Amino acid sequence: MAAVDTRMPALYIGHGAPPLLDDALWSGQLAELSADLPRPTAILIVSAHWESAPISLSASGAPLVYDFGGFDPKYYEMTYRTPDASDLARKVAALMPATQPVHQHATRGLDHGAWVPLTIMYPAADVPVLQMSLPTEDPGTLLEIGRRLRPLRDEGVLIIGSGFLTHGLRYLREFRIDAPAPGWSTEFDHWASEAIARGDVDALANFRELAPGMPYAHPTVEHYTPLFVTLGASVDPSTPAEQIIDGFWMGLSKRSLLVA
Repeated sequence: MAAVDTRMPALYIGHGAPPLLDDALWSGQLAELSADLPRPTAILIVSAHWESAPISLSASGAPLVYDFGGFDPKYYEMTYRTPDASDLARKVAALMPATQPVHQHATRGLDHGAWVPLTIMYPAADVPVLQMSLPTEDPGTLLEIGRRLRPLRDEGVLIIGSGFLTHGLRYLREFRIDAPAPGWSTEFDHWASEAIARGDVDALANFRELAPGMPYAHPTVEHYTPLFVTLGASVDPSTPAEQIIDGFWMGLSKRSLLVA
């Protein structure tokens, strides 16, 4: 995987649930986003739905993980077969310190935090995709992992943190795509948007103490913390990221970011 002329950006995106595939607005936003990007040589995605330490990597060609329940049967029949990503797996492993061994998983495929948005963004499935597990919820450690992954961007690799800027599912009263956003969701979203606009990584990392809407916005934090892999992969994490998608879906913030 050689250096390319254009450094790829890094993204933090909301991944929704399988019904995102039928949401014309959000699908259109994700499709427009990918159309505006240089074509990646490969994609490395960190999803909220794979928490595992040590760092683990998905297996090329493995079946999708249908890690959801109660949806239309059609979603359980979907496939997303992408080219072999073994070369990228070797690169990722080499970038990690010797004290943090990387586990190459033999059978695990992409979960819905990866394949749902990528089905929209790269529907031809013609880009190698590797999923990396989320090994910790500590922002500082995830920033360092992102920093180590940063050189991949110069080789055309698109690094994506996939989560949801608010994710208090247990506190939602309505489960409709157009449901109004609860106060805790709008307050956290507004706070995060302002911190992102300032490039205030320290504030974002101290969300438990500083952010309004907690702990309702994130009763568990795995949908928020992929943000720090993305910020760590930035050339300068203190440079404000571009906020490329905003708004709410089922009352949850789908705010998404692009970092240079």
